[in-house]
Amino acid sequence: MKADLIRIGNSRGIRLPKTLIEQCRLGDAVDLRVENECVVISPERKTRAGWEEQFRAAGASESNELLLERTGANDFDAKEWLW
Repeated sequence: MKADLIRIGNSRGIRLPKTLIEQCRLGDAVDLRVENECVVISPERKTRAGWEEQFRAAGASESNELLLERTGANDFDAKEWLW
């Protein structure tokens, strides 16, 4: 399919036919990226989508202690870190 670039202010855009939008399941926002000198338009991915399921799948830890609490101060903490 061929499409013409149309001027939109200082930018350019294309009009996507409704059938193409429906076929690709595009919503009101899309993700754009460049791959091998081609512009790829894909459905918007929600930030952190699927994270909750991944955390649940990882299971609970044996303890809830923070790992950083087990480490002592180092030279950076003693000399470089100032508030």
